[in-house]
Amino acid sequence: MTKILKNTQTLINASILAGTFSTIALSATSAHAVELNIATVNNGHMIEMQKLSNEFETLHPDIQLKWHVYNEGSLRMRAIADIASGGGRYDVLTIGMYEAPIWAKHGWLKPLNFSASYDVDDLLPSVREGLSYEGELYAAPFYGESSMLMYREDLLSKANLSFSSRPSWDQVYNAAQKMHDPENDIYGICLRGKPGWGDNMALISTMVNSFGGQWFDMNWTPQIDSPAWQKAVSFYIDLLSNYEPPNSEKNSFNEILSLSREGKCAMWIDASVAASFITNQDESQYANNWKFAQSPYQETSLGANWLWAWSLAIPQNTKKLEAAETFISWATSKDYIGLIAKKNGWKNIPTGTRTSTYQEQNFLSVAGVFANAELEALRTATPDNSTLPASPYSGIQFVPIPEFVPIAGNTGQKIAEVLEGNMSVQEALSSAQKTAVREMKRAEH
Repeated sequence: MTKILKNTQTLINASILAGTFSTIALSATSAHAVELNIATVNNGHMIEMQKLSNEFETLHPDIQLKWHVYNEGSLRMRAIADIASGGGRYDVLTIGMYEAPIWAKHGWLKPLNFSASYDVDDLLPSVREGLSYEGELYAAPFYGESSMLMYREDLLSKANLSFSSRPSWDQVYNAAQKMHDPENDIYGICLRGKPGWGDNMALISTMVNSFGGQWFDMNWTPQIDSPAWQKAVSFYIDLLSNYEPPNSEKNSFNEILSLSREGKCAMWIDASVAASFITNQDESQYANNWKFAQSPYQETSLGANWLWAWSLAIPQNTKKLEAAETFISWATSKDYIGLIAKKNGWKNIPTGTRTSTYQEQNFLSVAGVFANAELEALRTATPDNSTLPASPYSGIQFVPIPEFVPIAGNTGQKIAEVLEGNMSVQEALSSAQKTAVREMKRAEH
C-alpha cells in the first residue's frame, strides 16, 4: 500500500511538473510572439474584426493582436499626434481617404507591398486611387462607401411620381413636397444637419459640386461665398426647413437611420452602407419598400456622390513592418470577406472595396436590391474630376490639405446656425469665407 501511495504521488508530481513545463513552454511561445498594436475606430465592421482576432492568431501564432479602440474624433487626434511626433505607439492605423494622401506626402506612412495572391487589381479603381499617392498604395480599404439616394417606393408611387437612375435636385425637392406628411409622422426627406466636416459638410460639399461650385479655385482662393455656394446652401436650407423632421440640425447618420427604420423618412441621401441596414427585415419596418438611385445632380453630376473608405495603414516608424503587412493583407483580403460571410451571412460583409464582391452570386442574391446602385455610385465617384470648374485638389466631399478640417468644420457650424434660425445664408457663407481666407493665408497656399 505504501509503495502504491508513493507511486501515485510520483505520478501526481510528474503531472504537476509536466503542467509547469507546459505553462513555461506556452509562456515562451507567447513571449516570442510579435505584439501588433492596432488603432481603430469603434464602428460595427471594425468591432466584428476584433471578434475574429483568434482566427488570425491561429493562422499566425507568432503574431498577437492588441487593439486600441476609439471613437472617430479621438482616433484622429491620437493617430496624428503619434505619427507626427514619431511616437511609435501603433503599428497599424485605421485612417480614411482624407488622411492617406496627406500622410503619405509627409512621409508618415509605409507604401504597401502585397503578394500576388492579395490581388490588388481587384480593388475598385476609385477606392484604390483615393488611397494612393504618386501611384503607390499607402492604405488598404477595409470597407468603402459612396452616397446614394434611398427612397420609399410605396410613398413615391402614392404621389404619382417616379425617379430615373439619377434624378435632379429639383425633382427630389418636388418629391419631398408631395410625400411630406408630418401629421402621420412621415417627412419628405431626411438629410444630415449636424455640423462637422464629416457630417453636414459631406453632403453639402456634394451639393455644392453638383450646383457648379468648388471649395477652392486654381489659385487656392476659397469660393465659399460664390453664387454656386449661395444657390446650393439656400436650396439645402429650404429643403430641410420645410420637409425635414424637427431639430434637423442635430441629425447625423445614426439618428436618420433610426428614423428611416421606423418609416418616418420618405427619402434619405447618405452613405451607401445604409442600404443594407434599412433593407434588413429584422430591423426595418419597411425593408421591402426601399429603392435606390444615384445621388441627385443640378448643373452637373460631377462630384454629386462622395467617396470614402476606412482603411488600414502602416506608420513609417514601426519596427514590426512584416507583421503589420501580414495582418493588413489578411483583414482586407477576399478570404476575410468570405470569412465574414460564413459567420454572419453575405448581407453583413464589408462592401465597397473589391470588384469581386459585386460578382459574387451569394452576395447579389441577398443584396441585389442595392448592390448595383452601390457599385455604380462607387464607380462614378471621381476624386480627380469632381468639380465643374477646374480645381487644384483631388477629392469629392473633402480637400486633402490639413487646413480643410478647420475650414470645413467652421463652415458646417455656420450652416447649422442658419438651420437654427440664428443667421442668414449670406451671413453664414460670408463669415465662413473670411475664416477660410485667413486659414489659407496662414498656410501660405
